[in-house]
Amino acid sequence: MSAEHTCLFCKIIEKQIPAKVVYEDDIAVAFEDVNPQAPVHILVVPRKHIPDIQSMTDADRETIGHLFWIAAKLAAEMGLTNRGYRTVINNGPDAGQTVFHIHMHLLSGRTFSWPPG
Repeated sequence: MSAEHTCLFCKIIEKQIPAKVVYEDDIAVAFEDVNPQAPVHILVVPRKHIPDIQSMTDADRETIGHLFWIAAKLAAEMGLTNRGYRTVINNGPDAGQTVFHIHMHLLSGRTFSWPPG
């Protein structure tokens, strides 16, 4: 069975698993994280199954840029731009990636420390 058939995020994208979707277009879907780490915790996920950063190809550059565009659009719509927000892409198990379908976290609503982790 291919990764796309077992991937949690692919199943959410295909609406096989329910999620609170806050944005979607033909390239990506954004939905609330079921285990939020901040008052605002949105995941922005490409429709194309890309397991991690190393799996990206030249053809994926615009898709990954589109994730940032969606995060900025959502942040503006949610009124997060004045106080700030954080975007994070975890890559690999030691970095905290638990679903191997590349995704961006949009986090806000609390003060974040540095360094993260």
